[in-house]
This record gives sequence, structure tokens and C-alpha cells, in this order.
Amino acid sequence: MTRVSFYVLQPAAAERPPAACRIVEKAYRLGKGIYVHLPSPAALAHFDDLLWTFRQGSFVPHLPAANDDGRVPVLLGSQARPQPRVSDVLVNLADEVPGFFGQFDRLIEIVGGEEEARTQARERFRFYRDRGYALETLDLPAA
Repeated sequence: MTRVSFYVLQPAAAERPPAACRIVEKAYRLGKGIYVHLPSPAALAHFDDLLWTFRQGSFVPHLPAANDDGRVPVLLGSQARPQPRVSDVLVNLADEVPGFFGQFDRLIEIVGGEEEARTQARERFRFYRDRGYALETLDLPAA
């Protein structure tokens, strides 16, 4: 069963995409296959750029899932039903529960500081809890 982790950003004003970059980098360094689910093609393009620039000296090999060449450990997608070959970690940056999260060993939800984002995260938390998933909540300090 998928393990679900909610990372709550501290301070509350921190943004989700840069925090997601740090989490993706850590999972990559641990040798995990990662799929980052984004809410739109525009968000995907922004996150793609951010993975190259979020930290000096960082290198996280990644591609949009549509261009998957079978060699990179990090895939980015915004489709409702992806066919990723990776199944270790799903990082969800969309505001709804991804219908395919059960394909992954671990799901990471990042909770931003805006009240609407927190409300949506609470709804996702209830969704997973009501279905019996193992949940954990962790504070994620600002970089």
C-alpha cells in the first residue's frame, strides 16, 4: 500500500515548487525513481526550468514524461493518467488527489502556506485517511 507523506512548509509563506525541488533532489540522491505530477503544462514547464536553477551546483536529471527516453530517474507530467515507468515516489503538486497514486510506493504531498492550499491539503489528507492509507505529517523548513 502506498505510504503518504504530507510535508508542511515552514514558514507558512514558503512556495511549493522550490520545496519540491529539494525533495526531488534528495529522492534522486537516494536512487529513487520519481514522478512529479503538476497541475498544467505551464506548471510543468516552470518546474522543468526550476529543477535546473533552484540551487547552485545541483543536478537532477529529468525529462517531461512525454519525452521519456528510459534513462532519467525523474519524470515530470501533467496528464490525468500517466504511464510512468518509475514507481518509487510520486510528488504531487496538483491540488487534487492524483487518481493513479496507487502505482507508487510513496506519495509526497507538499502543503503551501496559503489558506486555500491548506484547505485543499486537508481534503486530500481526509481522502487518504478515510481509505486506510498510512499517513505522516512532517514540517519542512525553508531552505
